[in-house]
Amino acid sequence: MLKVGLTGGIAAGKSVVARTLVDCGAVLIDADALAREVVAPGTDGLAAVVDAFGPGILAPDGSLDRPALAAVIFGDEDRRKVLNGIIHPLVRARAAQLAAEAPADAILVQDIPLLVETGQAPNFDFVLVVEAPEDVRLDRMVRDRGMGPDAARARIAAQATAEQRAAAADVVLHNTGTPEELAAAVRELWETRLVPLNRGSALS
Repeated sequence: MLKVGLTGGIAAGKSVVARTLVDCGAVLIDADALAREVVAPGTDGLAAVVDAFGPGILAPDGSLDRPALAAVIFGDEDRRKVLNGIIHPLVRARAAQLAAEAPADAILVQDIPLLVETGQAPNFDFVLVVEAPEDVRLDRMVRDRGMGPDAARARIAAQATAEQRAAAADVVLHNTGTPEELAAAVRELWETRLVPLNRGSALS
C-alpha cells in the first residue's frame, strides 16, 4: 500500500485533486469529512466539545453549530488548541481504522488540510501539495465561499506558509490554470509517479 498525504492552502484546489485521484482509482480518506463525523449528534466527540465550550455551540436540533463554534475560537489560539486537542485524535483514530480496512495494494490518499501544521508528513510515503497564488485563493474564498476579505486573510494566516508546505512535499502542483488542467496534471502524476511507486512498494 502506498500512503499519500494530500494537503494545500485553503482554496488552492485540493478538492479537484482529491476527486481526480479517486477517479484514477485511489482510496480517499477525507479528514474534513471525518472531522464532521466525529462530532455528529450523539458522539463522544460532540459531548467533549460541549464540555469544553458550553451548550451555546449547539444548534437547536442538537448538532454542532459550526459558525457559533468558529466565533468562539476565532482569534483565540488557546481555545483553538483545546478544540484541536479534542478533534485531531478522534480523526486520526478513525482514519487509521479506515486505512486498515483498505485493500493491501491500494494507493491510499489522506486529504489533510493541516498535514504540515500537525507534523504528519513523516507518516506518508509521498506528500502531495496543491498551491495557488494568495490573491487567487483570496478571490475564490470571497467569491465562492462568501467570506469577507479580512476573514479570508485570517484563514490563510492561520495555516502554514507555502514555503513550509513545499519543504514537506514530494511534489507541488501549482494550480494557476483551469480545473481541467489541474486534473490533467494529477492524472499524469498518477501514471508516472504514484502507480510505479505503489508497484515498487508491493515488490519490496
